Amino acid sequence: MRRRQQPPLAKRHGLDPARIRMPEDGTWRTVRDFLTATESRISPHRIDAMFAAGEIVDMAGPIAPDAPYVPGEAVWFHRDLPPETVVPFDISIVHRDDALLVIDKPHFLPTIPRGGHILQTALVRLRLELDLPQLVPAHRLDRVTAGLVLFVVDPTLRGAYQTLFQDRQVRKEYEAIAPYDPSLALPTVVRSRIVSEKGRFTAREVDGEPNAHTTVELLDHRHGLGRYRLTPLTGRTHQLRLHMNSLGVPIFGDDLYPTASGRAVDDFTDPLQLLASAMEFTDPISKSIRRFQTALSLERWASEDTP
Repeated sequence: MRRRQQPPLAKRHGLDPARIRMPEDGTWRTVRDFLTATESRISPHRIDAMFAAGEIVDMAGPIAPDAPYVPGEAVWFHRDLPPETVVPFDISIVHRDDALLVIDKPHFLPTIPRGGHILQTALVRLRLELDLPQLVPAHRLDRVTAGLVLFVVDPTLRGAYQTLFQDRQVRKEYEAIAPYDPSLALPTVVRSRIVSEKGRFTAREVDGEPNAHTTVELLDHRHGLGRYRLTPLTGRTHQLRLHMNSLGVPIFGDDLYPTASGRAVDDFTDPLQLLASAMEFTDPISKSIRRFQTALSLERWASEDTP
């Protein structure tokens, strides 16, 4: 197996530096010419400041702005971070050993850095708070969904655990709070074809061979609310939200289905009432059955317990 090249810059804020490879067919005269032409998100002035501070490096160390362009070679640097609103909720640890870390992710916290969410993500916060710079997620959970996420502590084992999720060898259970419909025959298996398109926040169901399967069960109901267990066989984008909507009982707090609400990214009120409540799998290392359960509860249902 080809070994991954270690970057010549240390992590910053728990993040690896960006690695920029110079194309083989490039005709730029210098590395600066290349970066100012291709890094549209960074101003030439900022690139010059990074060169002056020694923040743009190759494997030998900091490089000068007039360093020649070398096709096929690479440079590294840390990108400036976007401004972020702090997500004011804690991450709870469900389980930790030398191989795995299982957490309860709060609503509104992304699992991994993406777009405008960098420091305020579960991965970066855990790397910093627990001093685990090599931590990686074995799978992802939507930003607005709370509950269990499994991370791999030992970098030599990441492939084994990530493969479990890629190959659908993990049984996942979710809990949802949605309207109670006494005419709905449950349990049922919802099957549909879900497609998502680049550049769109929403997915949609279309005609065709089903590629998404969810078992929906009613666990309890009171005062017009239903507490449901959702067991997905597949993992399509927004699958559980779409399937509950298709049954006529959209999940409370859903800001996309049936209608997009335009909620601001820093609006932490009325969270989606969807919780990754349990996961179970055969451990690829020990071969034992492992099951983890959330310690969280959904506020819409919990509030009904208060007289």
